[in-house]
Amino acid sequence: MASLTPKDQALRLSTPPLQGRGKGWGISAVRLAELHARARAMRNNPTEPEKRLWRSLSNGQLGFKFRRQAVIPPYIADFLCPTSKLIVEVDGDTHDGPMDAHRNRYLESLGYRVVRVTNADVMTNMDGVVAFILNALRGNSRPHPHPSPEREGLNAVEAQKLSGISLEGSVA
Repeated sequence: MASLTPKDQALRLSTPPLQGRGKGWGISAVRLAELHARARAMRNNPTEPEKRLWRSLSNGQLGFKFRRQAVIPPYIADFLCPTSKLIVEVDGDTHDGPMDAHRNRYLESLGYRVVRVTNADVMTNMDGVVAFILNALRGNSRPHPHPSPEREGLNAVEAQKLSGISLEGSVA
């Protein structure tokens, strides 16, 4: 009988392996392998808005490194900046508000911040979307205590409106 690699051995187990730096994600190795395969398929066949946004996020163009279709069990995040723990979700017509809210709460419990942009915003207002993401990356979710004439003290909703990003369907 040939000896199994640690990966193959883990796939045979029905109990969840310790993953995620010893935390344990609570899912089996088989389910984790399925998530990674699905994420790979999604990276190989992105939607048009995801392609366009990736052109702006890839290669550290914003000063931050992003990953596409990152697995954070039991979910797959559209775009993840690991250093700032920011997840950017591109929402199309198929997103469900209550399910997205539940997903956001779970990801936030792991220490991630989740921001959402719509397909329409990505397709028609890329500059506003990039400004919104940069604002989130820099942690400017709260207004400056001393607002300036240059609008530095805007809250996230006001900044979205001025950037031209629609708030319809947003859960974040």
